[in-house]
Amino acid sequence: MMTKEKVQSFLKEIEVDDLVQNFQVMGNDVYIDMTAHSPAMHEKKKLEVAMKQAFATEFGEDVVLKLKIASPEPSEIQQSQIKGKQIPGIQNIIAIASGKGGVGKSTVTANLAVTLANMGFKVGVLDADIYGPSIPTMFDTVDAKPLSVQIDGKNLMKPVENYGVKMLSIGYFSGANQAVVWRGPMASKALNQMIRDAAWGELDFLLVDLPPGTGDIHLSIIQEVPVTGAVIVSTPQHVALADVRKGIAMFQMESINIPVLGLIENMSYFTPAELPDNKYYIFGNQGAQFLAEDLGIPVLGEIPLIQSIRESGDVGRPAVLQEGSKIAEVYTKTTQNMIGSLVERNKFLPPTEAVKITTMAGCSPKNK
Repeated sequence: MMTKEKVQSFLKEIEVDDLVQNFQVMGNDVYIDMTAHSPAMHEKKKLEVAMKQAFATEFGEDVVLKLKIASPEPSEIQQSQIKGKQIPGIQNIIAIASGKGGVGKSTVTANLAVTLANMGFKVGVLDADIYGPSIPTMFDTVDAKPLSVQIDGKNLMKPVENYGVKMLSIGYFSGANQAVVWRGPMASKALNQMIRDAAWGELDFLLVDLPPGTGDIHLSIIQEVPVTGAVIVSTPQHVALADVRKGIAMFQMESINIPVLGLIENMSYFTPAELPDNKYYIFGNQGAQFLAEDLGIPVLGEIPLIQSIRESGDVGRPAVLQEGSKIAEVYTKTTQNMIGSLVERNKFLPPTEAVKITTMAGCSPKNK
């Protein structure tokens, strides 16, 4: 028979008794209320998984642990994570990132943006891939040029708009065949101008299509704007998932600490048009699910590899505009999951503001 004394002794043994606010024992059911070290969702998930594993190992499966993990009060959160200022009119800034190139991040960004717009939200996309901008092609706006508008006596760039989405990209300022050969500071300055010198207006979401990997552009974004959360895009391949860990680790660094809303597995399986119910896992199966479970983040969606997605991207008409199609259904569900994760993030965490980074040397992911 489980007793309160046994539970209390075990909590001290695994050194979490300082996190426990209250616990009760009823038969073999153990009810524990805890407060996590950090309000980050991935930290709370890791604590939940660790607690359940520890109780199962110590007491066996007959003991049922029922956990309630709360976030620390906003006043308890380190003030060093609250810096900078919000962008007027923009409610949520979502960074769409990937550990490596070629995983379809820009395609995912475009389809998420159009899906959000179709749901009635006001949406913008900032193409932060300075050296390989794809958003103009994805939205059939390659030949478009942002206009200049005057607001409160200041000349600002008016974003290009199509399918109900506002967009800015370095691709609108360089020729289609012109290479952008800039050092990091020049690229960061151009990116800053597209953020601060633009007439974005009122937006519910600004999706930031980041370049692959981790580098100057990523640091410029997180230093300049208050990123609400990050969505990571990957394929199921082992090599892609290995790089995803690095990308997630960047957002979880002590000096950055941006919540990861979840992982989207792109090219999850192949479905031929003539066999719409068949799934062929040509890049591997459930790789993202295993990684997400390991890191304590949700899988927001599994996007199939369908020929129409590639064709739609090439002609500048995102695949979700195919009403009633399988891909529109998948993206709608994925977007709903992203919004759900965002709602949870906004419920338990204070607003994110721009991060001040003095040095990246010696920084490492949080490990509590």
